[in-house]
Amino acid sequence: MPHSTSLLHPEKYFEKPEHVKIAIIGLGYVGLPLAIEFAKKYNVLGFDIDIERISELSRGKDRTKEANIDDLNKVISLGDKGPLGIHFSSDESDLKEYKVFIVTVPTPINQFKSPDLTSLLNASAMIGEALKENDIVIYESTVYPGCTEDDCVPVLENTSNLKFNRDFFVGYSPERINPGDKVNTLTTIKKVTSGSTPLIADLVDNLYSSIIAAGTYKATSIKVAEASKAIENAQRDVNISFVNELALIFDRIGIDTNDVLDAAGTKWNFLKYKPGLVGGHCIGVDPYYLAHKAESLGYHPQVILSGRRVNDNMGMFVANKVVKLLIQKGHKIDGSRVLILGITFKENCPDIRNTRVIDIYNELKQFGVSVDIHDPWANAETVKEEYGLVMMPDLNTRYDGIVLAVAHDEYKGLDFSKLTTPTSVIFDTKAFIKRELVDARL
Repeated sequence: MPHSTSLLHPEKYFEKPEHVKIAIIGLGYVGLPLAIEFAKKYNVLGFDIDIERISELSRGKDRTKEANIDDLNKVISLGDKGPLGIHFSSDESDLKEYKVFIVTVPTPINQFKSPDLTSLLNASAMIGEALKENDIVIYESTVYPGCTEDDCVPVLENTSNLKFNRDFFVGYSPERINPGDKVNTLTTIKKVTSGSTPLIADLVDNLYSSIIAAGTYKATSIKVAEASKAIENAQRDVNISFVNELALIFDRIGIDTNDVLDAAGTKWNFLKYKPGLVGGHCIGVDPYYLAHKAESLGYHPQVILSGRRVNDNMGMFVANKVVKLLIQKGHKIDGSRVLILGITFKENCPDIRNTRVIDIYNELKQFGVSVDIHDPWANAETVKEEYGLVMMPDLNTRYDGIVLAVAHDEYKGLDFSKLTTPTSVIFDTKAFIKRELVDARL
């Protein structure tokens, strides 16, 4: 079956923007900013199975706080007036009107630390029902090398009854969104692109080039693009695990890790990573995707998984250190009250996915400690639904111990004298609080 004229000439595909109909599947931290940028130039459908999310976005509201609200309302208005701009929907039948599908659904790990492709494969099956001749499906969700072609494409073929690289095509462009970062945003970060044929690779690259000010990098294959995303975060994970292991060693020696890093950082080529909890939807997850692929090929990765073990145990270390400090100050552990400041996986961001703060909470609870959690960014209902925890709305009592887990800006001016007694313990996981106020820090 021959390609259409526009596919034979990728540069002509965008000559009439109103004819470029793009559906973004999944409107979370990645999908929404992408949908808004494309909607400034093209006809975009923002699709999500969460009806409440669709209703919220249609009113110009965003719970993730990633979107520029002015831009969101502008593209909504643009969609109301003509063929460009954005429309939101949770109705699968609406997908049939679109030609380019971009998948940005979550790809977490399960309880066994194995890739959970449920949302990705479900989205592929749904898109397959809407696929037409010469349609293109571009995946942005983080996966292991080979997943797009080996796992997603067969689902697309089975549900559409179309043939891959004859009737429809795929691309992969790994997301690089950094939640909470208002400097390094979608359009200011270079975008890696790829396609299932050289022609499609050019078309996908041209598509992203039209909205990414920082430019694009066309990878040599989809597998290369997939692998590039996996190693970006695996590299950070390994580097952080190194300084976390140093923190465990220096704690036994009795010296401050940050003092050592400051001293070592005076050398021009020293990489000054900081110790801390490693959670979130990328750094704490992607290495397991790479390890999964390696193990399926008969290779057991040593460095990647050892780094994961170190980072996964940091919450337990913090909790145990707090308990030891409480004992040293004469506190009875069973029934002691400890406040954890922050539940999100990083500062100034409402994202609680794969937060490792929960490890500190669970470990303290096992010691019989009464634990409260406060976070000005996290959504209380989401925290209760996800982790079964009820957050403290206000800070108006004194605690035997305080753990600064997330360095939200709101905690910079916090008056700890109103939350502590002379024998209280303060542990700082981020080297964020004035040093003279804390008993220990990572």
